[in-house]
Amino acid sequence: MRPQRINNGLICTTAAAALALLLTACGPSQPATQGTTEPASGATTPSTQAAPETSAPASSSASPSQSQPASPASTSAAPQSTAAGAQLCKASGLKATTDATGGGAAGSVYMELILTNSGKAACHLKGFAGVSLTTGPNGQPIGAPAQRDTSVAVQDVLLAPGKSGTAVLRYTQAGNYPDCTKTAAAGFRIYPPEDTASLFVARPSDACSNASIQLLTIGAFQAR
Repeated sequence: MRPQRINNGLICTTAAAALALLLTACGPSQPATQGTTEPASGATTPSTQAAPETSAPASSSASPSQSQPASPASTSAAPQSTAAGAQLCKASGLKATTDATGGGAAGSVYMELILTNSGKAACHLKGFAGVSLTTGPNGQPIGAPAQRDTSVAVQDVLLAPGKSGTAVLRYTQAGNYPDCTKTAAAGFRIYPPEDTASLFVARPSDACSNASIQLLTIGAFQAR
């Protein structure tokens, strides 16, 4: 009976060992250790890439002091004019005369109205004078004032002291108008261009008090 127990013990021991071996063989296996893979020698990681070099663009223009154009003052002298600072001619600095050598035609007399600079400074004479027949140096105008004759272009006449400008003045005989109410005139009242003061030129003649009758025409001043 004793040997039977030994055999049973051996069988049990052998069976237990076989079972343990079977469990070991069927259990999960451990993963193999993976090695670290080095990057290719030609690749560069972000941390080792060099920052791109940025160079300032080459300047194609000169500095402001070189590229700016020179001022007119530095390239040419300012133009000089003998008329610089000259003012308009005024009655207080002028002398008025007439010259009737122009003759007449069809009942009209053509004459030159002459304004001479009697002052000490040059002045401008430009445009048309105001002209009327009047009863005297301080008398009232008679009839219609002179009408402008624009057939000659306006000029800017610079009058140095003692120099004159002229304009054509035409006087039409009052007798040419049957409905003229004749009035004796002592001469002409002359207003220089753009002036409210006047000059007087003695020249007795007949005037028409009718404002609708035009006896006088005046041209623009020209250099004499």
